[in-house]
Amino acid sequence: MTHAPHLRPEIDAVLRVRDLVVDFPMKRGQRVHAVSGVSFDVARGETLGIVGESGCGKSTTGRAIMQMPRPTSGSVEFDVEMTCGNERERNSGGSTRVQMIFQDPISSLNPRRRVRDSVLDPLDIWQRGTDEERSGWVDAILEEVGIDPARAHDSRPHQFSGGQCQRIAIARALVLDPTLIICDEPVSALDVSVQAQVLNLLEDLKAAHGLTMIFIAHDLAVVKLCPIVWPSCTSDDCARLPIPTGCTPDPRTPTHVCCSTRFPCLIPPLAAQPPASVASRPHR
Repeated sequence: MTHAPHLRPEIDAVLRVRDLVVDFPMKRGQRVHAVSGVSFDVARGETLGIVGESGCGKSTTGRAIMQMPRPTSGSVEFDVEMTCGNERERNSGGSTRVQMIFQDPISSLNPRRRVRDSVLDPLDIWQRGTDEERSGWVDAILEEVGIDPARAHDSRPHQFSGGQCQRIAIARALVLDPTLIICDEPVSALDVSVQAQVLNLLEDLKAAHGLTMIFIAHDLAVVKLCPIVWPSCTSDDCARLPIPTGCTPDPRTPTHVCCSTRFPCLIPPLAAQPPASVASRPHR
């Protein structure tokens, strides 16, 4: 994924990414350029949607922000703290304020551990509060995402559905009270009806906790909660285009996306969406 730098100078930015590069080594000295020179910013309370085809580097961008893997070059600044680059080492306190929700909810949870313990782990690792306070926080966040704390106490991930496991993963991401959450295709592995429930849950949690979000997806239909959608693609034509500062309403989609004439990679996903009359038809 490649994009020219475009940062908004006068915003209260929670995250600023500058010239991010992620390369993966191969045999015989060759390298795969997964992310090349990506720059963007995310304002406080904003939801930025990153949409692109499979293999374009959007998930690698999100993982690089989390230092998984550590970027080859570039910088990631979170609330003025440098988390990568040569100026300052990663700040240990800042790492708790950026959390990630992964694509596969079941594999992101330890199958041998009880669900409640998985949600409790971050609090234990960072030694937040007393044992009693931690227990109360875990029960409260599980209830907030729609999971019965009593059932989660002795159950393991395989005893829950995919949608329930994603709710548990969301609870684990929220338990440390983060400022920014990176959602890496959090509903792509779920049924359509469950997708809507999880998306509504994320929107409610964003409002309740004052969260800032980066929402990564390959389907424009699931980024309707994002006021700004940033297209990413592997084609050279798209790579030479600047990152948009705003959004243009497109009549073929319920959300605001950048004009498809400026970003050719948006034409296939837009055309694949069903008409509004079909999309709004109730399922039998």
